[in-house]
Amino acid sequence: MIDVRRAGDRYRGGEPEAGIITRHAFSFGPHYDPDNLRFGALLACNEERLDAGAGFAEHPHSHTEIVTWVVEGELTHRDSAGHATVVRPGDLQRLSAASGVRHTERNDGDRPLVFVQMWLAPLEPGGDPAYEVVRGVGDRYELPGAGAVLHILRPAPGERVALPPAPAVHVHTVRGAVRVGGTDGTDGTDGTELGPGDAARIGGGGTVSLWGAAGPAEVLVWAMG
Repeated sequence: MIDVRRAGDRYRGGEPEAGIITRHAFSFGPHYDPDNLRFGALLACNEERLDAGAGFAEHPHSHTEIVTWVVEGELTHRDSAGHATVVRPGDLQRLSAASGVRHTERNDGDRPLVFVQMWLAPLEPGGDPAYEVVRGVGDRYELPGAGAVLHILRPAPGERVALPPAPAVHVHTVRGAVRVGGTDGTDGTDGTELGPGDAARIGGGGTVSLWGAAGPAEVLVWAMG
C-alpha cells in the first residue's frame, strides 16, 4: 500500500507576519484531522522556514522524540537542560523530550533557515531528557527509543534504491525528484513521481523501489516497526 501526500495538501501554519512559515503533514493544533494523527511512530513531519532573526519562543515538549534536519541556513537551539548549539546542513539533531523539556529554535543568521522537523512517539514514556547533534550524519541514523531508523537517500537520476521492508515506511522528499513504486524487476519507468515536499506512506512490509528522477535528490525515509 502506497499513500502519496502532496506538498500542496499540507496544513498551513506558523506566523507569517513574524517570519515563520510552517507546513504540517499530520493533524496539528487547529488543523485537527482524526484520520491523519500519525503513521507508524511518526506524529509530525513539519517543513519550517524562518526568516533571518525569526524564531520560536521557549515552549515545552514531553514524551516525544524530536529529530531535526536542516536543509539550508543555520538553526540555533537552546533548551532547559543547558544545551546551546548551532545545527547546519548535513547535521542531525535529536531531542528526546522524555518527562519534559523546554526549548527555543531560532534563525540567528542573516539568511533564510529551512528545516524539516519530525516527531516520533517513544516506545516508553517518561525518563530523562536527552540531546545530541550528529555532525555529518551520513546515510543512516538509528532511533531505538522509537523503534525507528532514518535513512538519508540521495539517488542519482535513474538509480534504484530498495526501500527497507518495514511494517511502516515514510518517504519525505527534501529536494529534487524521485519515483516511488514497483517491486524488484521493474525498470524504473513506473511508479509515482514525488517532488519537493511530497511524501509517501508505505505499509505492508513488501519490497518497494525508489528511483532517482531529475537532478540531485535528497530523501528522508523512516523505517518503523
